[in-house]
Amino acid sequence: MEHIKHKTWAQSAARLVAVAAGRAPADLVIRGGIWVNVQTREVLPDHDIAIADGRFAYCGPDASHCVGPDTQIIEAGGQYMIPGLCDGHMHIESGMLTPAEFARAVIPHGTTSMFTDPHEIANVLGLRGVRMMHDEALMQPVNIFTQMPSCAPSAPGLETTGFEITADDVAEAMGWPGIIGLGEMMNFPGVVNGDPKMLAEMAATMNAGKTVGGHYASPDLGPAFAAYVAGGPADDHEGTCEADAIARVRQGMRSMMRLGSAWYDVETQITAITEKGLDSRNFILCTDDCHSGTLVNDGHMNRVVRHAIACGCDPLVALQMATINTATHFGLERELGSISPGRRADVVLTSDLRTLPIHRVIARGVTVAIDGAITVECPHYDWPDDARATVHLGKTLCGADFHIHAPAGANEVRARVIGVVENQAPTKALSADLQVQDGLVPGDPARDICQIALVERHRGTGGVVNAFVSGFGYTGDMAMASTVAHDSHHMIVVGTSHTDMALAANRLGEVGGGVTVWKDGREIALVKLPIAGLMSDEPAQDVAAAADRMMAAMADCGCDLNNAYMQHSLLGLVVIPELRISDLGLVDVTKFEITDLFEDI
Repeated sequence: MEHIKHKTWAQSAARLVAVAAGRAPADLVIRGGIWVNVQTREVLPDHDIAIADGRFAYCGPDASHCVGPDTQIIEAGGQYMIPGLCDGHMHIESGMLTPAEFARAVIPHGTTSMFTDPHEIANVLGLRGVRMMHDEALMQPVNIFTQMPSCAPSAPGLETTGFEITADDVAEAMGWPGIIGLGEMMNFPGVVNGDPKMLAEMAATMNAGKTVGGHYASPDLGPAFAAYVAGGPADDHEGTCEADAIARVRQGMRSMMRLGSAWYDVETQITAITEKGLDSRNFILCTDDCHSGTLVNDGHMNRVVRHAIACGCDPLVALQMATINTATHFGLERELGSISPGRRADVVLTSDLRTLPIHRVIARGVTVAIDGAITVECPHYDWPDDARATVHLGKTLCGADFHIHAPAGANEVRARVIGVVENQAPTKALSADLQVQDGLVPGDPARDICQIALVERHRGTGGVVNAFVSGFGYTGDMAMASTVAHDSHHMIVVGTSHTDMALAANRLGEVGGGVTVWKDGREIALVKLPIAGLMSDEPAQDVAAAADRMMAAMADCGCDLNNAYMQHSLLGLVVIPELRISDLGLVDVTKFEITDLFEDI
């Protein structure tokens, strides 16, 4: 398999000019295709594309003047030639894969550019972890740009991370070759309140001429939202309704509409374009979080584009939102996002613009996938041993660590309960009256209330915070544990049995991280994620198969939520309302403060 070396425009300009003028032969000519021009929103039949040095040299009705004796010819046969697809906001770690294996998974789906925020590994390994992700990303045959994480911890004072990201770290990273901007600014209360650290991070990014990513997870679209936009974030992917999308673009942001494994926020927002008629060039499609099973079985950005079209979006508009709009937003319109002279030769051949079957993927002028099979290498970084040993429990846990003690003398308590919302990131702050048994407060699976625990895993303190969660539908004796626990990535354990919860937590300590499901005292599924407790460097298909078994095991325990694993992994995300859990306690995210587990009756 071939490894693709990338030339800059400056290194290629003289040859591109010569090829376009017919003075030198192209490396590759794609002949007889339908040119989907996202610059003008046109479909142009019977066109050719000439490629040299991994870049487009000529796009027009006849490229015969670019053909030499050694020029490779690809007969498009009337297929559509669309730009390689771009994911405007995503986290590689959410795929449970390293950048190399993530690339291997998505290339056959037509993704050739990704704008990634590795803030998951930043919470575990700090700036060094970000650099390792960045370095492996630059080794790949497609374009993986890195946004320097902005918020580790995501909400200072409400959680404890393995490492913290500072404004000096951000300033240093802005000089790295693959850094495209600042990752999502999740600490929106900090921005609104003028926090000097947050403003310094955004200033360092803007001083470097790069883009600040946004994350405004609040329904308040009044002065607080205006203050957030004034602070610098240029895009936002946390919108869940049409009003959110409209507010963002009216204030000069790009509205990023996401379809991930569990986030279905395109359909509810795309009406801003399809019904309200707003300018679609200010909208971008993205995935945010996709686990490996979704990538292997359902697709990546091709899945998002198909979904947008199914929601009533014009196919050409949907393609713009997954190509040129994204490139323009990050200042790369002259580099990628369209089939135009001088740009990186990232092109996909498809026979239908609505269903988007991916027949051939070309990245930087080289065929990287044909009909679902990858044809290039995706090189791996040499991950060090200490990046594979990050689960530090401090002790062997037992069932008693998961006991919830009732207030003295109480026979009944009113408890705060985290309410899971299917297919959405926000949770609900619920209340439930629970009976006390022998001084302890158990869950009530009959009412879909089970226990949740956050186990500290960065410093080996042995700390366990216990609370309640509803929405998974678990029955019988079971437990599920994961070291993927956005954003601080401690360990989250959800279960109905204290014994199984302890067994699950200890198992992840033993294997170095991942996801495990236990039922009736035995393990019924395990996904090993030894790198930072977040990723595997095994092939995507193998990780996806393990993830499929994990999802089946959750169903076997009574859970029928769509992609419930993603919901599980976000239960500690203390920057999205309404109620979450952290190593410091239960967090009321509507007030950004620690709250008591029990309410006054």
